[in-house]
Amino acid sequence: MILGIETSCDETAAALVTHDGDIVANVVASQADLHARYGGVVPEVASRRHLELVNPVILEALREGGATLDDVDSVAVTTRPGLIGALLVGVAAAKALAWARRLPLVPVDHLHGHVASLYLRPLDLEPPFTCLLASGGHTMLLDVRDRGGYHVLGTTLDDAAGEAFDKGARLLGLGYPGGRAIDELARSGDATAYEFPVARVPGLDFSFSGLKTALLYAVRDLTADELAARRADLAAGYQRAIVRALVERIEASGASRVAVVGGVAANSELRAALPDAALAPLALCTDNAAMIASAARYTAAIEYPGYLELDARASA
Repeated sequence: MILGIETSCDETAAALVTHDGDIVANVVASQADLHARYGGVVPEVASRRHLELVNPVILEALREGGATLDDVDSVAVTTRPGLIGALLVGVAAAKALAWARRLPLVPVDHLHGHVASLYLRPLDLEPPFTCLLASGGHTMLLDVRDRGGYHVLGTTLDDAAGEAFDKGARLLGLGYPGGRAIDELARSGDATAYEFPVARVPGLDFSFSGLKTALLYAVRDLTADELAARRADLAAGYQRAIVRALVERIEASGASRVAVVGGVAANSELRAALPDAALAPLALCTDNAAMIASAARYTAAIEYPGYLELDARASA
């Protein structure tokens, strides 16, 4: 089996995945409650928490899978992109395990991991397809021709969709993570009460900064009592605009086969707006290690001891 490790942001995760794509164990320790008091992820806090959690999470994955390290034939870890301090924790743990057992180590691109969540059973989606990757740090439209990678068709020019959700939630006085808070509140709101703009930039790129500013102005013009009364409507209209921006770009691509991955793929309105798309299972939308192990099946491994020089990178 492949032991996957993921620590790119604020989830400490470990998973066991077979080379055929079966998930044997998938453990995720979220730091959402820890960062909620700050309204977002604090990199130094995240790194320190990863240090505390990485070994227990790996042990829990082995226990959940009824396995030992003797059952592991390779180690996979996220090496980019992400918070550099957080990434380094996972890379150090993966190096130590692989070196101690003389196992190969597979460096995985986090974005490839999100796409590779589609290759796990029972979904096991076969390319080619057009993939919308929407998360807290990235919003991209990808042309996926094979399981080894992808070609970028469009990306965000400013904020990612998940970041827009988080910043919008903060403006509305909601909790963190913002996407989940807005999704829940929007269900009781009227999405037509407020008309928010959808940026139409050239090509297949995205832009959400203007939408965020429009929400800021809408909130600023309300008293505290008015905001309390209209908060659900604002959340519904804001969410509708984000979803429209994502769906319109997919439609503009002319794609016949569509897949959606990343944290924003868990949004209920987006999933409803794309009934024919292949959607990452909810448990695999947010950061997890099963997707990292899945990507490792299609990524070249580094044999012992060559990976001791491996480093993490904050950017893609």
